[in-house]
Amino acid sequence: MKIAVASGKGGTGKTMVATSLAASLAPYFSVAFLDCDVEEPNSKYFLKPKFDQFESAVIRIPVIDEKKCTLCGKCVQVCEFHALAKIMDKIIPYPQLCHGCGSCSYNCPEKAIHEQPREIGKISIGQTSSGIDFRMGELIVSEPMPTPIIRQLKAYSSQPHDVTILDSPPGVSCSVVSTVYDVDYVILVTEPTPFGLHDLKQMTGILSKTKTPAGVIINRDGIGDQGVENYLKNQPYPILVKIPFQKLIAARLAAGELLIDFMPEYLSTFLELFEKIKSQVPFVGQL
Repeated sequence: MKIAVASGKGGTGKTMVATSLAASLAPYFSVAFLDCDVEEPNSKYFLKPKFDQFESAVIRIPVIDEKKCTLCGKCVQVCEFHALAKIMDKIIPYPQLCHGCGSCSYNCPEKAIHEQPREIGKISIGQTSSGIDFRMGELIVSEPMPTPIIRQLKAYSSQPHDVTILDSPPGVSCSVVSTVYDVDYVILVTEPTPFGLHDLKQMTGILSKTKTPAGVIINRDGIGDQGVENYLKNQPYPILVKIPFQKLIAARLAAGELLIDFMPEYLSTFLELFEKIKSQVPFVGQL
């Protein structure tokens, strides 16, 4: 089962939920954890993996063979990202706009385009002390394209796992869509504030298109209003858990401590959360 933990708004506690769920399930299942927040991966501070493998994250960009190119412009026409331009007597690639989809080389009638890899980040692979298979993507500063790293991160598989937890980037950008695409379930983490409600609506808008089953965790419950709960009354997304606002939680998380370590009563909360998810989507295995 693949479970993505997402949030339209940054700072809602998404990583807290993702790491706590993974750590809670680790004694009972084989668990993989993918930190897909490649612009600011921080789940390593909570799960503390020992990295023993590193790979380059690459995107394959077009290279034009000017001897073969007839300047027909077909590659420019098929590129949806405007990463190629026909200027005078040349086809000019713009590597930082390229998504590495391969349409240009596939559609070139003269076979005048080949692709070469360009490093845009790295993937770190290791294990936690509890046996979680941990993988983390990290985008090189100044690179604008996180989605190819997320795709490469998701494609890596050392072995089958009972449960894979994906810590999504915040927001509702292409990197979020790339993360939640093809998962079995999405946990939406929000807070009971007007900002939390606004961004939750954006995420439910995405999921209404993908038709992915989902539920909501309200973090910092008690600090705002009833707007989120009123909105969810008319949505197909149940409230899975409410985590009350406590300064202790904020302080201990800021120190890099795992929620279920300093508040072990939440261990049963996350195991019950997993049971609720299992009641909504198929799962092979038994707790």
